[in-house]
Amino acid sequence: VIVSITRPELDLKISKDSEEKEISERPKWDNKVQYLLTCIGFAVGLGNVWRFPYLCQTYGGGAFLIPYLIALVLEGLPLLHMELAIGQRLRLGSVGVWNSISPYMGGLGVASMMVSFLVGMFYNMILAWILWYFFHSFQNPLPWRDCPVNLNHTAYISECEKSSSVNYFWYRETLNITPNIQTSGSLEWWLVLCLASAWCFVYIGFVRGIESIGKAIYATVTFPYLVLTIFLIRALTLPGATDGLVYLFTPNVSLFVAFFKIKIS
Repeated sequence: VIVSITRPELDLKISKDSEEKEISERPKWDNKVQYLLTCIGFAVGLGNVWRFPYLCQTYGGGAFLIPYLIALVLEGLPLLHMELAIGQRLRLGSVGVWNSISPYMGGLGVASMMVSFLVGMFYNMILAWILWYFFHSFQNPLPWRDCPVNLNHTAYISECEKSSSVNYFWYRETLNITPNIQTSGSLEWWLVLCLASAWCFVYIGFVRGIESIGKAIYATVTFPYLVLTIFLIRALTLPGATDGLVYLFTPNVSLFVAFFKIKIS
């Protein structure tokens, strides 16, 4: 005779104990500095240094900062603090956090994960281009300093003369772009090698999870900002730096209004 005795309070205690054990076994940062540097590295990247000045100049200069700051205060910062607070409280990833809040909101976690994955794919290609230019920067003279000569060695290539040596090196030497979109072209094996090298660096940083990320983050976050600080100081000392800053941040209301008209229409 098999007697089954159900004790809901005991089952609940066992489930809580197993859940606490699972949470306690999750990897942790060695210290708060690693966590802080990781958050800074994720929030401040190429998009801030590279795309923000471009977007600011394209869409009205200082006028672009108005909607940017409004979106930052009303949407960006609250969402950031909410995800950090819930993640630390529940000790779960993005998918698990939103599933815990509501099963109907699990798609937000999946979407967040996919966005991070796609952004990582996009920026890793940029790292491949950086490696390509880094290897070529050891040549003297630099390959993008002057236009290449034609086959007869009598003049520069006309296509380069009509544009610039920098653009020619980018489109013809780096990308080897095709004349039209119907022609796909072939693989640029040197770029493939640079991309594979970039993914190898990512693998080395993530091979042991948080333990290896925490060690690598000291170099991958602090060194780039040190270099950017040096570039900033150098740029501010160049002739015309003040004029460039004034041009960048001077509000252009007409461009700002035209931008919103396009978006609304």
